[in-house]
Amino acid sequence: QLQLAEFGGGLVQAGGSLRLSCVGSTHTFNNYGVGWFRQAPGEEREFVAAINWGGGGTFYSDSAKGRFTISRDNAKNTVYLDMNNLKPEDTAVYLCGAPGRDCSGYGCVVQARDFDYWGQGTQVTVSS
Repeated sequence: QLQLAEFGGGLVQAGGSLRLSCVGSTHTFNNYGVGWFRQAPGEEREFVAAINWGGGGTFYSDSAKGRFTISRDNAKNTVYLDMNNLKPEDTAVYLCGAPGRDCSGYGCVVQARDFDYWGQGTQVTVSS
């Protein structure tokens, strides 16, 4: 059974950078489109970025565009989220998820309502 785990969260000052990692427990992870999402206290889960199985296709939310970069290294079963110029409003728990099944692109990640795989999340706190 595929499991996902996120790493790399922490406390950073506004304007700083962080790299988050989402590691899949099996190579099956490499067949799937994967997304990063975030959830702040009292708010709904919000889409951040998605990547297709090969890494050649990506899609970003308006808030992430130009500041965040999603990438993957299938040799390491890992999807990354590089976050630059962080703002206090980026503070949230960041989760990676994969719809699984036949979703290998990024479009199905953006549109999916049901995800077979979620990580436990990693806290990102940006101080002003």
